[in-house]
Amino acid sequence: MKIRIKESWKKKLKLWGRLILNWRFLACFGIAWMITNGWSYVLLGLGLLLQNVWMTGVASAYLAFLWLPISPEKLVTLSICLFLVRWLFPKHNQRIREEIDRESL
Repeated sequence: MKIRIKESWKKKLKLWGRLILNWRFLACFGIAWMITNGWSYVLLGLGLLLQNVWMTGVASAYLAFLWLPISPEKLVTLSICLFLVRWLFPKHNQRIREEIDRESL
């Protein structure tokens, strides 16, 4: 019983590792980061460069919220990233699952 559970967890960890440690995940993480955070850094930079008060204010307020310990930003970014990986690269994910299933037999 313990061996089967251990093998199941080992299989799942290997799958998650293969899904996360590749260029596809990195590209999707970059897109997700731009959706949740990146726009505010760009807006802050533009606001400071152009001396635009509302740009600086909006970006600063959002960034202040992001840096709070209660901010769910990391969870939202990771969720968007995983959604994008599954949506943009469905065949890749299925191929990795099949490879891991074959290895475990």
